[in-house]
Amino acid sequence: MNFIQAILMGIVQGLSEFLPISSSAHLVFTSNFYKVIKNIPIVQSSNEEVFFDIMVHLGTLIAVLIFFRKDVLNILKAMWHAIKTKNWEDKEAKLGLFIMAGTVITVMLALPINEIAEKLVYTPSIVGILLFITGFTLLYSEYKSKKLEEKKEEVSLKTSILIGLAQGLAALPGFSRSGWTIATGLFCGLDRVTAARYSFLLSIPIILGASMVYPLIKIDIHEAIQYNWSAIIAGTVVSAIVGYLCIKYFMKFISKFSLAIFGYYCIITGVATAIFFTIVH
Repeated sequence: MNFIQAILMGIVQGLSEFLPISSSAHLVFTSNFYKVIKNIPIVQSSNEEVFFDIMVHLGTLIAVLIFFRKDVLNILKAMWHAIKTKNWEDKEAKLGLFIMAGTVITVMLALPINEIAEKLVYTPSIVGILLFITGFTLLYSEYKSKKLEEKKEEVSLKTSILIGLAQGLAALPGFSRSGWTIATGLFCGLDRVTAARYSFLLSIPIILGASMVYPLIKIDIHEAIQYNWSAIIAGTVVSAIVGYLCIKYFMKFISKFSLAIFGYYCIITGVATAIFFTIVH
């Protein structure tokens, strides 16, 4: 992992984590394309590369926490008050419970398919196909949403469970986490802004869990000392800055425009990368 590669992948992660275009797919494409042009075999990633992937995700977690800091604090305060009063009627307290429920559902689905997800990292052509499916899903969710006469501005328990399932499925690289969760929200009748807000809030416990648990169970401390920490830290900082800006402008964008442009992008990029890596692999 060199410095320029780290900066590039930090930018890719910051842009693609919150845009519905699959950050995992773009990290796979970027990493493997770099190997192709450097004539390096597309084989299993080193522990340093895997750790770097976790760290740039931590960078985007910092971005979402800063951007939604008021929402997060309001939810935590409301839940604490609900625990003390045993009254869960407050909508922010309910939202906190729904995020917890969605997270549990995500973990229950993501853990069994995690092994498949890890293998897909080394088959970028299949990741391209999954990205194509994400694009189609985005377009279809917009089509269904436009047919609804009235859209919801609050998340229900049923919706939170369905979005949690979508987030679990997005453990597969190519299935965009934000894309599938926002699309599921649209299928359930939410407006775009509400669906996106819930999607980003739901990402917090999952990214936090992965960032904390993985290093504890997978990383060898003696090996980690040898990592290129300047590159890792630089990539993490870049992903946080780019991620924050991406959330800011994405939320403004979806308040006025549809997700169709992202759907078409995923379809075109998915097909192109599937063909490219099938040829060069």
